[in-house]
Amino acid sequence: MKPLKIGNIQVKLPIIQGGMGVGISLSGLASAVANAGGIGVISAVAIGMTEPDYMKNFREANKRALRKEIQKARSLTDGVLGVNLMVAVTDYEELLTVALEEKIDVIILGAGLPLKMPKYVTDNGFENIHTKFIPKVSSAKAAKVIFSFWAKNFNHVPDAVVVEGPMAGGHLGFKKDDLKNDVVPLSELVEETVNEISFFEKEFNKEIPVIAGGGIYTGKDMYKIMQHGAKGVKMGSRFVTTNECDASIKFKETYINAKEEDIIIINSPVGLPGRAIRNNFVNQISEGNTKPFKCAWKCLKSCDFRTAPYCIAQALFNAARGNMEEGFAFAGSKAYMAKKIQSVSDVVLELKIDYYKMKYSEYIRNYLGENMISPKINFEELIPTLPRIKLA
Repeated sequence: MKPLKIGNIQVKLPIIQGGMGVGISLSGLASAVANAGGIGVISAVAIGMTEPDYMKNFREANKRALRKEIQKARSLTDGVLGVNLMVAVTDYEELLTVALEEKIDVIILGAGLPLKMPKYVTDNGFENIHTKFIPKVSSAKAAKVIFSFWAKNFNHVPDAVVVEGPMAGGHLGFKKDDLKNDVVPLSELVEETVNEISFFEKEFNKEIPVIAGGGIYTGKDMYKIMQHGAKGVKMGSRFVTTNECDASIKFKETYINAKEEDIIIINSPVGLPGRAIRNNFVNQISEGNTKPFKCAWKCLKSCDFRTAPYCIAQALFNAARGNMEEGFAFAGSKAYMAKKIQSVSDVVLELKIDYYKMKYSEYIRNYLGENMISPKINFEELIPTLPRIKLA
């Protein structure tokens, strides 16, 4: 398991913790993942809902809360920290500027094409900014659009790219019909993106790692996707059921109690499909019931609050605070695998063990040859009993 290099930043553990909003991944979870060697990520979406004046002073509340969480996380770790920001939010440029002012290590830009940069960037220049930029895409085509635009307009390209497949949680960059039956494998998306990005690596003489996300839950998942060219992985759901996750215990228990069939695709009021865990709230909405609300401001550009059946930001914040009757949990396709609440360090240890079990199992099979091995032998089960194999 090699370190993940993003520009001049080297990350010991090639894992980026997914940014989960609203209020799921804040300074607590982000600092714990950073301390464990990965990249801990704070979700900026509607982060100001944690502030008492959010409904009256939403823009300032968002900026203030993001700055607070970054500074708090910094006080808890000297590891690598990031911010996840949706391009689709109406205060995108303001939140991006706050993250850059606070010298966050990386910023992940998703839910739209990050083609417009705030004045902070144009005034200072990319070369004078500490932060590394990582767009999140759902296809190689989208990656090419972003990288080509940046190359032409900024004479600079992003430092890495996350390709997120259709098995991810939350809002998805795919049409609902594309999420049925035979979905595009993440491995295929990764290979296509690696190939596309290679042209920009040559042009700008820099390594641009492709990071895979969506449906990655175990160390075995990590190992498999990294054989297709991914230099790292993005994992969200796996870190929800940890002591350090900023969500309430009731939110975490929703994951632990979920069965595979409970994880479904829903229609989000912002016009995108999303993957969530079925509960009473989701059932009511699916049956056509509505949750009337007053919109203090249009936080998402694509939301038509006049016709929306409920406020998704409020529903997600309610759930994060434990009010599952008035909200629901977004979750990845493998969230049902959660069985207990544990520390981030224990999760990372399990990921490493599973990764190396898969790695050495494959090594043994290749060394001996498949024809020499009984199909009844499961090397992944045998490996822990082999004293000479170390996690290194």
